[in-house]
Amino acid sequence: MIEDKERWNKRHVEKPMRHNVEPIIEKYIKKATVGNALDIACGVGRNTHFLAEKGFLVDAVDFSDYALGQVKKLATITTIEADLDKYNLNFNKYDLIVNVNYLNRRLLPQIKEALKSGGVVMFETFIVAHGDFTQPSNPEFLLRKNELLHAFIGLDVIYYEEKDDTNLRGEKTRVASLVARKA
Repeated sequence: MIEDKERWNKRHVEKPMRHNVEPIIEKYIKKATVGNALDIACGVGRNTHFLAEKGFLVDAVDFSDYALGQVKKLATITTIEADLDKYNLNFNKYDLIVNVNYLNRRLLPQIKEALKSGGVVMFETFIVAHGDFTQPSNPEFLLRKNELLHAFIGLDVIYYEEKDDTNLRGEKTRVASLVARKA
């Protein structure tokens, strides 16, 4: 566990990521009712800050204490340092859940349960790609084709796409993106 935290801290220091909000969140934010939001694996808070500016009360969860130290100290943001392999989401708490560039399959059913009725999930992460793509080396961190769509069956899908993209460091990747609402 300590090794994982040190690895994530080192990654944030040595390979800093851009600080602008993820385009999918900026594009679809109006689909969510302002209220409680959760930013899973929030990193340095680029999406967290955007959500707070839009009026959400944000729980920003990450394992890296270095990254959480970069999150703005605002009354509307609660930082939670947690190992997401063990962390459990609160049932029926959130109007919006954001999960970007992170995959923990254990959390997928919990995300659905943590949404309030009418709550929105915005999820975007890497999928298996072949050829000249940069992707996580561990297949556990890569979605399979249509896996994200199937994980959120039962929600009303607002947007879904699998596409070639560019990651935070400008490298060619393949991602799956989903925006869906709980009935």
